[in-house]
Amino acid sequence: MPALKNMPLPAILVANDLRDGDVVFRAADGWTRDPRAAAIARDDEAAQALERAGAAATARQEIVDAYLIDVDIRSDGAPVPRHFRERFKTLGPSVRPDLGKQAEFVGYARAAAE
Repeated sequence: MPALKNMPLPAILVANDLRDGDVVFRAADGWTRDPRAAAIARDDEAAQALERAGAAATARQEIVDAYLIDVDIRSDGAPVPRHFRERFKTLGPSVRPDLGKQAEFVGYARAAAE
């Protein structure tokens, strides 16, 4: 796999579940909807490993549109995307974090929005 060019680190891998369209994050043991459980790449080797995992899951038709996003790490260790688009994806599918699937992550959503 080619070296990542200027990929800001740390980073996490985000994708969409192919069955239901949910935003998912690569965790140490598979895919999760919980952004707090995302595996964090702190160096190029770890980032490339995440990309390989995304490519393999895409080939198995589990996920689609996997890509790395750069994150800041909160004091509690949770990754928070640096850019609005990706931060918004972690809070969805609704702009109301107290409703729907994302309601179980409402604490994360409030802290991420700050």
